[in-house]
Amino acid sequence: MFRRYLLILAALLLPWIARPATAESANLLIYCGITMVRPITEMARKFEQIEGIRITIAQGGSEDLFQSAKRSGLGDLYLPGEPSYYDKHLAEGLFGEPVTVGYNQLGLFVQKGNPRQLKADVRELLRKDLAVVLGNAESGSVGLESKRLLDSLGIYPRVVANAAFLSPDSRSINNAMRRGEADVALNWRATAFFPDNAASLDLLDLDPKLARPQALLLMQLKFSQNPALGRRFIDYVASETGQAIFRKHGFFDARLRASR
Repeated sequence: MFRRYLLILAALLLPWIARPATAESANLLIYCGITMVRPITEMARKFEQIEGIRITIAQGGSEDLFQSAKRSGLGDLYLPGEPSYYDKHLAEGLFGEPVTVGYNQLGLFVQKGNPRQLKADVRELLRKDLAVVLGNAESGSVGLESKRLLDSLGIYPRVVANAAFLSPDSRSINNAMRRGEADVALNWRATAFFPDNAASLDLLDLDPKLARPQALLLMQLKFSQNPALGRRFIDYVASETGQAIFRKHGFFDARLRASR
């Protein structure tokens, strides 16, 4: 796990470590969970045009990203894949007030056309005739939320034992599914609408009473060198323009609306 932190830091620190804190060089570094990278990247490119700045997006598992931010003391904003990361790390004193900018929830992913005839029931993950891929609860939001959901039914250890392998984040889960390495996965539903996934995979929506929508909390890091600029980006993400981009990418917006 420590090696993952080092890899993220190596990619980020060199261009930022000597960054002068002047208005002319004001830029943003956003730590963004893998699942939200596409909408946040689209918003970042538009915001760059508005403000005349550069935005760097560090992407990865939500826990890995937090640890990288904490170790480096660099960066401006943090967007984990589900809200428990805010609760877990709040006492460390690095977060400003979070803003809910959208929602995601878990769903079952199957191969296109559902050839193995799965039902929209997470207990299907216990079938011995299926190759199952599950998120790793130690590295990313999808694994953590999968554990919570399956623990609520008392079947998490059995599903882990039945899984062909664990993956660190939503992207690696979908990559494995597209390569045909698994028949079924539990993953963040919004990623089913990404074009590269939609062509190969189908989504089986789960009962929202079980797979509860999880808030996407965008928050400032207290060591940010550009807090005013960061606040403006948060406002942009929360605006109707930003919310429409979230909906376009398959997420529920902050009012739990979706365009799909």
